[in-house]
Amino acid sequence: MAITSAIVLYAVIWFMLFLMILPMRLKTQGESGVVVPGTPSSSPENPEIRKKAIVTTLIAFVLWAIIASLIIFDIVTARDIDWLGMMN
Repeated sequence: MAITSAIVLYAVIWFMLFLMILPMRLKTQGESGVVVPGTPSSSPENPEIRKKAIVTTLIAFVLWAIIASLIIFDIVTARDIDWLGMMN
């Protein structure tokens, strides 16, 4: 795996995880009862973006290491997922 492929793989994993982790433990302004004027009541009270980004980075690194080692050590290759038999 080239360095560019490794970076792209990590970025894809990171962004997918971040979008899954972002709505977790979200408390809206409407739930807390304090709505800032000019914002909808469904907007987050405290989104904790930094904490969620750190958690995402740690989880993404573990997943990236597992997936990258599967690719690097040829445990899973392109021929393994060739279900239509197009690769000879």
